[in-house]
Amino acid sequence: MPNRNYGLKKKILLIGTGGTIASAVTEDGLTPELTTEQLLTHIPAIFDHCQADCLQLLNLDSTNITPLHWLRMAQCIQTHYNDYDGFVLTHGTDTMAYTAAALSYLIQGSPKPIVFTGAQKPIGFDSTDSKTNLMDAFRCASEDMPGVSIVFNSKVIPGTRAKKTRSKSFQAFSSINYPYLGIFRDGVLLRYIRQECGEAPVFYETLNTKVALLKLVPGMGREAADYLLERNDALIIESFGVGGLPESSGFYHCVDEAMKAGKTVVLTTQVENEGSDVGVYHVGHALKNQLGVLEAYDMTTEAVVAKLMWILGQTKERKEVERLFYTPVAKDILWPIAASEIPLHSAAAPRQHPFRSISSAANQEGTAVPP
Repeated sequence: MPNRNYGLKKKILLIGTGGTIASAVTEDGLTPELTTEQLLTHIPAIFDHCQADCLQLLNLDSTNITPLHWLRMAQCIQTHYNDYDGFVLTHGTDTMAYTAAALSYLIQGSPKPIVFTGAQKPIGFDSTDSKTNLMDAFRCASEDMPGVSIVFNSKVIPGTRAKKTRSKSFQAFSSINYPYLGIFRDGVLLRYIRQECGEAPVFYETLNTKVALLKLVPGMGREAADYLLERNDALIIESFGVGGLPESSGFYHCVDEAMKAGKTVVLTTQVENEGSDVGVYHVGHALKNQLGVLEAYDMTTEAVVAKLMWILGQTKERKEVERLFYTPVAKDILWPIAASEIPLHSAAAPRQHPFRSISSAANQEGTAVPP
């Protein structure tokens, strides 16, 4: 990009990874082809607001993004962290929530903004949300908005709380079980919540990708769970309602055997809002109170996947896995913490959660990402 006299303007690094925002029409459909420099030619007004440098890290459809790419993004930010005031990453919308959650664990406590954005229509289209989203992302990255977030359709969403809930319309993302951090009105950021941060970020460099996800359907047997547990270190089961497993399909014994073999099993819900409460019904009570299955509560599935990969990249010791899972990172889980503050003698007190008595000693041995 050309040299400019920026004075005291914030210095922002734009990191391109591809996605619809950078796509062009080809014979085979929309394909990411535009560079970060080309994206900025569509919003020249950005240079009146901040200094923007460009780095083209990837140019992929987000369907092709993997945990190895998450690590590359985190490493890129770490390399350039001291040189910039904030970071904007353009990314495809389909897996952006997974990537934003992953970077929330790989880069913890960042005092500088790390902002993801993208679009539902390419930046070259006449009717596109690309220009507004990209401008808003730069504005957010220039403000006092610590941590990882997604800026989309004039909303600022925590990286651990985002979910793509619309496949085509511009209001693609929702903040699940947590308020927006802020909104944009006429190009001005109205900040509601400032994420907690440290004086400097903590970067992590390892993930364990052997984490599987199984969505229950009525009548399903244990065979799929057996298959996935045999090949992975952890299994997330998206159950029905507040949580539980079918009693006549052998799931209880499947989970029992897996946990005795050192596997991690997490129950979550297919319902987007309000979270799980596994012990409420008989179909979940024994899983929670006898087997000690972990429960996602109000977490998004995307955050559960990324958090388990991060945790199992640090340790496989069961009590430490449990402690880390229930320790909030970037407001990813709230329900157990709020419940633990209720006095146990109160009539409103819920059952005691196993994480409350776990040792805080951390195992720092890393796990390499499988090839």
